[in-house]
Amino acid sequence: MITLKAATGKTAIDQINLYLVEEAKHLLLAPNASVSQTAYHLGFEYPQYFSRLFKKKTGQSPKDYIQSASMH
Repeated sequence: MITLKAATGKTAIDQINLYLVEEAKHLLLAPNASVSQTAYHLGFEYPQYFSRLFKKKTGQSPKDYIQSASMH
């Protein structure tokens, strides 16, 4: 049996967090989407934790992501 970490180099938590960030990217681009709404929709109890995770994985805050996407 091969573990997820051995197969991908990432832990299960890393994989889940990457999935959540990808989902968040889509949700944040919806009209009138808010960071808090997105965080709660994805199961985060605290929007601040979601924002920290998003910034750690993407290099920009959710608000910055929304602004940069709207410019393109």
